[in-house]
Amino acid sequence: MSTSIVLFRNNLRIHDNEALTRGLESSICYPIYIVDSHTNKPIGEASEVWLNHSLHSLNYDLDGRLAIYKGDSTRILIDLVKTLRVTSIYIDHAFEPDQSDRDRILLQDLKALGCRTCITYQRLLWDIESLTRDDGAPFTVFSPFFRKGCLRQELPPSPIPSPPLEHLSQSPNGLNIDEALPLSTHHWVSSICKDWDISEKGALDQWQTFLDIGLDNYKKGRNFPYSPHVSRLSPYIHFGQISIRKLFHDAHNYGKGQDRDHFISELAWREFSYYLLYHFPQLATKNLQHKYDQFPWGYNEALYSAWCYGKTGYPIVDAGMRQLYQTGYMHNRLRMLCASFLVKNLMIHWNYGEQWFWNCLFDADHANNAAGWQWVAGSGADAASYFRIFNPIIQGYKFDPIGDYTKAFLPELRSIPDEYLYEPWKAPHTVLQEAGILLGDTYPYPIVEFESTRDQATAEFEKLRAL
Repeated sequence: MSTSIVLFRNNLRIHDNEALTRGLESSICYPIYIVDSHTNKPIGEASEVWLNHSLHSLNYDLDGRLAIYKGDSTRILIDLVKTLRVTSIYIDHAFEPDQSDRDRILLQDLKALGCRTCITYQRLLWDIESLTRDDGAPFTVFSPFFRKGCLRQELPPSPIPSPPLEHLSQSPNGLNIDEALPLSTHHWVSSICKDWDISEKGALDQWQTFLDIGLDNYKKGRNFPYSPHVSRLSPYIHFGQISIRKLFHDAHNYGKGQDRDHFISELAWREFSYYLLYHFPQLATKNLQHKYDQFPWGYNEALYSAWCYGKTGYPIVDAGMRQLYQTGYMHNRLRMLCASFLVKNLMIHWNYGEQWFWNCLFDADHANNAAGWQWVAGSGADAASYFRIFNPIIQGYKFDPIGDYTKAFLPELRSIPDEYLYEPWKAPHTVLQEAGILLGDTYPYPIVEFESTRDQATAEFEKLRAL
């Protein structure tokens, strides 16, 4: 009689899940999830909330058979293999550096016990580990990575259907989900979840809505934070509640033209982030371009705190940072804008921003978060040009012209005329008075002057050009 374990990680779904489907071919299949206490980078507070809800949903979908453990994942799996006489384990491939290292040790230990380990590869669309430039070096620019690397491979496999679950069994001595992953009693925990259906069904419903009304005009519409052309799929993708292969094939089959192509290229940007992490494991902590080690980034606690909590005095930046803290999510353009403001106007090292996003984002992803911050800082691969410093005034008027997004998160500015929304310090006193705004009290003055800090950052970046 064959007995298997399916280890769920960032594949918390039933549809198009090769590890689960293959594991269920055994006579007995034990689905488990391990809250690993030995990871080098524990998940942030917002991700813990999403994960807790995701596990409850997955357990329901698995007829209550999901067993939860907490501790050293290698030790727990070895003990379960011995206790349950497991003949095979099914695991989806991990790309995080510390997890990859521990997986290699795990495979050796399982082999010594006579347990077969089956690794599936569903985290990404393409085989990124085989992609190199003609000279054998890794790609460091997105376009050739995508066009000469990804698109020259075969199309990603089509999704497979959800399997029957009759061979599922629950392994013993598991923990209650809320014991293994306790949530804070702070009201923030419930409030950030109110606009989300954190489940596989929620992911599929959100995707269908986007296919129906969002994919057409995606290339242009994705830049506007309150647009229906924003997919809002990133947390579901990160936790694997929707198959990346399903997204690719549905978009390929039902989309058209430049909107479809641009959506697929955005999926490829995610692949590029993982590719960079694979080749440069210190991506989250060290500048990819070492010359940026000489850039005079620093740390100012007061400025950093103002940035974190949306009190910079620049309304579009503050709206983005408050959206992040209040909802666990931030629109992509706002992520770039807020990151640019931190590293290029406040001159605070991108490591601090990466850590704040890691703690506050539902979709905090080791590869995407680090690659995104290095892109904005200019220190990464295919990074933003040093002179690209997002102007929060222009960005606000351009991408939230009537202020729906900004005023939703800055209620103190709801009555200000649109012409002053993104630079309220320029409004006449009578206008501010009529709008109920007292600068420095109900809303802050700008904590730095944009033009002078932009010029300062540009001058410092210029010094590195020749290095």
